Amino acid sequence: MTTATPLAGLTVLDFGQVYNGPYCGFLLAQAGARVIKVESPTGESLRGRSGTAKPSFPFRMFNSAKECITANIKHADGRQLIKDLVPQVDVVLENFSPGTLAENGLGSDVLCELNPRLIYAAGTGYGGSGPYRDYLGMDITLQAMSGVMSVTGDADSPPTKAGAAFCDILGGAHLYAGIVSALYEREQTGKGAVIDISMQDCVFPALATQLGTYFQLGHQPARTGNRHSGMALAPYNVYEAKDGHVAMICFRGEHWLRLCDAMGRPELKADERFARTKDRARNMDEVDALVEQWTRTLTKAEIFAIAQNAGMICAPVQTLDEVVNDPQLLARGTLAWAEDQWGEQSLKFHTPIRFKGLQTPEVPDMPSLGAHSESVLLEFLGLDADEVARLRDKQAI
Repeated sequence: MTTATPLAGLTVLDFGQVYNGPYCGFLLAQAGARVIKVESPTGESLRGRSGTAKPSFPFRMFNSAKECITANIKHADGRQLIKDLVPQVDVVLENFSPGTLAENGLGSDVLCELNPRLIYAAGTGYGGSGPYRDYLGMDITLQAMSGVMSVTGDADSPPTKAGAAFCDILGGAHLYAGIVSALYEREQTGKGAVIDISMQDCVFPALATQLGTYFQLGHQPARTGNRHSGMALAPYNVYEAKDGHVAMICFRGEHWLRLCDAMGRPELKADERFARTKDRARNMDEVDALVEQWTRTLTKAEIFAIAQNAGMICAPVQTLDEVVNDPQLLARGTLAWAEDQWGEQSLKFHTPIRFKGLQTPEVPDMPSLGAHSESVLLEFLGLDADEVARLRDKQAI
């Protein structure tokens, strides 16, 4: 297995904040790009969220594979450093509040003039055009604006936020896709590009099932909790087990037949109430009661093993403790436990994007704030230690 990487030789200036931009930068770094994270002299807010000298886990998760420098974009010398670096890099990525870099003289028009081959990629809540372009957005507000909250939760409960920050991660993944697409185009044309990614745009396709029901009914469907959003499939729910819960779906008729055998209830296969998909959906409460009567007698692991052996679609509802020790994630190398520079066992996350025959790069320890400022500024701009120290004294970096 080779250690070559698809994006080797590319250099990225990463101004990412929190999850969206940093996740994009992480994917680029794990694909072999040299990613230089640019933070303010006080550090990105997520770095210090832990309240200790050790950066927060989310910060380490998305930024450990990067070099870290500081630059104060509100200081003239800090801005000039960025302008001097840009002609020597391939990509600038950012997900600041709309217009932040432009307001500080570092917008896409300025930077692309300095480097016509530059890929300038911006991720924002609502994109760079349209009536919402200047609005601030975070994951919770994008879940609201995208309609996701309106279809999440129970019918008699308020709209509910998904627990995971999936809007940010979807935005970051699309930002990565936009950059890689633009890099391919640059190979053909020699020209750079400006990439504009809206989190609202990215989330919309995730509503495909609910939109199908909406257009079929002609109105907003009621929230259905853990049941199928169109109330068209059963079993399709989360069921109680001895030690937690399992999620199960019978997508095809044969799945139901296999479940009947697994439950030791073969007679249900001939029951007209459950003969067809629409019959099971019509008798959903009875179906759910029958399934849960069975699942309550077994542990999550027992149900999962029976279901997989029977060719059913089922999974345990895993706790976070179970997820970070999941044998599948560990076997694939997506997660790995290792001792960190603080002498503690720490979880490391590797890219979900795998190339056959290529070894996924290791994730190094998390650099301290500005750890690579001297080396990067010497390599790219020829600044010696005294010049870097003067910039620090002036709070330009």
